[in-house]
Amino acid sequence: MAQYWQPGERLVYRRSTGAGSEYRITDLATGSTTSLFDPVMLAEALADYSDDEIEPNDLALSAIEVAETLDAMHFEFDGERYRVDLLNLSVQPAPLAEDDEFLSPDGRLAAYIDEHNLWVRDVSSGERRQLTFDGEEHYGYATNNAGWTRDDGPVLKWSPDSRRIATFRHDGREVGEMVLYTTEVGHPDIDLWKYPLPGDEHVFLIERVVIHLQDTPRVVALDLPPDAHRSTVTDHVADGDGNFLDVEWSDDGETLAFVSSSRDHKVATLRLADPDTGAVRDIHTESVATYYESGVGEANWRVLHERGEFIWYSERDDWGHLYLYDLASGELKHPITAGDWLVKTVEHVDLDAGRLYFIGSNREPGDPYFDYLYRVNLDGSGLTLLTPEPANHEITWSEDHAYFTDVLSTPTEPGRALIRDSDGNESVALEVTDISALLDAGWVAPEPFTVKVRDGETDLHGILYRPSSFDSRQRYPVLNYLYPGPQSGSIGTRSFRAARRDKQAVAELGFFVVEVDALGTPGRSKSFHDAWHGDMGDNGLPDQMAAIRQLAARHPQMDLDRVGIWGHSGGGFASTAAILRYPEFYKVAVSGAGNHDNRNYADDWGEKWQGLLEVTETPEFGKQTNYDSQANQLLAGNLEGKLLLAHGWLDDNVHPSNTLLVVQALIEAEKEFDLVVFPEARHGFGNGRYFMKRRWDYFVRHLKGVEPPAEFRFADNIE
Repeated sequence: MAQYWQPGERLVYRRSTGAGSEYRITDLATGSTTSLFDPVMLAEALADYSDDEIEPNDLALSAIEVAETLDAMHFEFDGERYRVDLLNLSVQPAPLAEDDEFLSPDGRLAAYIDEHNLWVRDVSSGERRQLTFDGEEHYGYATNNAGWTRDDGPVLKWSPDSRRIATFRHDGREVGEMVLYTTEVGHPDIDLWKYPLPGDEHVFLIERVVIHLQDTPRVVALDLPPDAHRSTVTDHVADGDGNFLDVEWSDDGETLAFVSSSRDHKVATLRLADPDTGAVRDIHTESVATYYESGVGEANWRVLHERGEFIWYSERDDWGHLYLYDLASGELKHPITAGDWLVKTVEHVDLDAGRLYFIGSNREPGDPYFDYLYRVNLDGSGLTLLTPEPANHEITWSEDHAYFTDVLSTPTEPGRALIRDSDGNESVALEVTDISALLDAGWVAPEPFTVKVRDGETDLHGILYRPSSFDSRQRYPVLNYLYPGPQSGSIGTRSFRAARRDKQAVAELGFFVVEVDALGTPGRSKSFHDAWHGDMGDNGLPDQMAAIRQLAARHPQMDLDRVGIWGHSGGGFASTAAILRYPEFYKVAVSGAGNHDNRNYADDWGEKWQGLLEVTETPEFGKQTNYDSQANQLLAGNLEGKLLLAHGWLDDNVHPSNTLLVVQALIEAEKEFDLVVFPEARHGFGNGRYFMKRRWDYFVRHLKGVEPPAEFRFADNIE
């Protein structure tokens, strides 16, 4: 449910209907909910600005802003921004930021990169002003390149008053390169870019700066050596919108806080900088044996300048929790949260009330992956559960944090949406999902299950799919879908989804399908997550097999002599590892875009999860590295079953050389295998119709012993 809170405690949301969808607005002051506009009329008005036919009942609007008088609305559609008069539904373009621009908080300036320097454009007048002047190729300002991902837009953090920009000069001058080329008649187009790898002498460095925009632009370099291109939450220093991660301005814009992470992710240091002088003061450092993370997907540290304190996130007691420190001395005051459960994300800090709101898990009975919203006082007292229903809760706050929407559901129970106040009291019931048509069409719910890890002690949680025509008298082959982590698991959200990719569709072909979040995936304790740190070749595969064996003891219809496995990206790496390491168990594997040797993948990824590259040489074994244990090509001689490899030739995330390393090793080992190369595809071809059909056919042919129908095609509306 797309949601857009408006000033004045009003919520705009998109509601799915049998005919498509409609947009509604709820006013908490009056308790009323009404349709926002006539979709047919708006589609007709938008048609003048689109080359494609617009379906009225499926308008995908975003970034919706409604005037307080309800007579006008701004929104984005198909990459453009518009203003619509809600009285007569006349539409006009209303451009704010162009592509690859970063809008200031006051909406007046848009920052962008031109010739490796940072510029700003006045949105109203179009006037452009250059902010930096010494940027050069591979040594430019605000460069958005982590090797495995890149973008033309800048990476930065505006101060709240729009007068300063925190960013960096990105040093990639000595970093190695990757190359891709197109497939066409004649000379190909060459894509050559900087992409550091584990063990490289030179990786990306960021030289932190603050740019002052008043009068004549001024660049202040922060007084510290360059930081490694690292963050505490992801394999980049930017999120998908270009926000500079682990950077936080004070409300008055007079102090900049940031966290520096070491190249190996084992040391994180909180620092304060004076944006006028560039002076930097170290506040707090945490060192860990494996890697430091400041949250599950989002950084949870906060500097409370008004109180002279800061909140720090740590897994020092094996679970992720919040701690309150003195900002001047750096001394610990007390824990804010504690126990054998997990703080995932800090949602809001209410300084006036002296409390904070956060998403947590593993504390309530039932599925430990369900997200709940809690409130706790900064002194550690008053921990309160605000969303008590046993379900996964997806939270979206109003602008003043007085209310939030709560969309709650489980993998088997459809969602309902409501609005609660900040004490958790239900204010408005919005919608209840009706799945009667889905059930009438023969849909069956997936089956959550609990099993034990490889040692028989810790619980694992997964989902089982079986055909809607299941016959208990028959035996069915088993398919194992996996994404091994370590940064995420196989299952993803625990909210209701009518289709969880194509897993139920594959089950309908006559399979049991199993997915489980094994050891080494997040969302549990630190020790659970760290289970195979430094040994990525493990991939949680012993737990996948243990889970399937336990399920087979419960479901004798599962045929363990016919087990297949598939995955994409990290799952492509793991599924190939499965058939090479455990050929007696896995008979068929389909592997897409696998990072089969992480020495050929991003430096940040490999050095965080496998460690810095170490080379040893002995008379007995010759030269070896700590990365040999995860390299699939070194196991090629073990292949016994059927293996289908696939890669996009233009994949600039996981370079196709990863798969070609395995291909060459299989050729040298004289092993039969299958390969699909997509000449025009990048990383995300895995659920495309051609490869999906090839994957289905491969399992049907080699696990069921049936020749699939050659004439089968997906319906036209399947992408």
